[in-house]
Amino acid sequence: MRLKEVFSSLQGEGVLIGCRQLFVRLSQCNLSCAYCDTDYADSATWSAEDEPGGAGRREYPNPADPAFLTELIGRWQSHTRHHSLALTGGEPLVQGAALAEWLPLVCGILPVYLETNGTLPEPLERLLPYISWVSMDIKLAGTGGVPTPWDAHAAFLILSRPKACQVKVVIDPQTTADEVAEAARFVHHHAPQVPLILQPKTVAGRPSVTGRPLLSLQSAAACEHPASLVIPQMHPLLSIR
Repeated sequence: MRLKEVFSSLQGEGVLIGCRQLFVRLSQCNLSCAYCDTDYADSATWSAEDEPGGAGRREYPNPADPAFLTELIGRWQSHTRHHSLALTGGEPLVQGAALAEWLPLVCGILPVYLETNGTLPEPLERLLPYISWVSMDIKLAGTGGVPTPWDAHAAFLILSRPKACQVKVVIDPQTTADEVAEAARFVHHHAPQVPLILQPKTVAGRPSVTGRPLLSLQSAAACEHPASLVIPQMHPLLSIR
């Protein structure tokens, strides 16, 4: 696998917010969303904290050695008890073949939580036996800057439904009630038991949608899918990764 970084922190989004996780961030992505705040460009090296949550970092060459990465995760878990291992990116499923070789080694150390843009169902199918939770994003055209890939999202959500813990939608001041209602109808049709998380885009460390506009968007979602929640990003508020 080609990585960006490995670090230990609190999950700052969605239904597992506040859980201590060991994050493995992979490079590369198949999308280019306007609101993305993550550096996922491929590079010659990846970094890891010198200890879980530590300030120091060490550099290692890409691609990562699977045996070394597995040993590192086992060592960190013995040092700091993590709830789960979060695969994030970029888009982890771009490197589905490498994950298929590595996840059987590591899922016995920590259960795996996959953060994904929900557009690559084919590599997901091979990985599902090793994944405990799937967190899928819906990419609204108004915030992402590209048309929403509804067909890919549908195929992905149907496949991942047994492991899906949430579907997440980033909203901003330009997001309309009609957009949110369409996303909520989609989730209710394909996965009625799965929570829909409305996540206000973070700007300068604060949620960009608050007050009455936020309540209106939540109401539009809940009318279509009662299990619709508003959960802002927590990690910018706590000044953690």
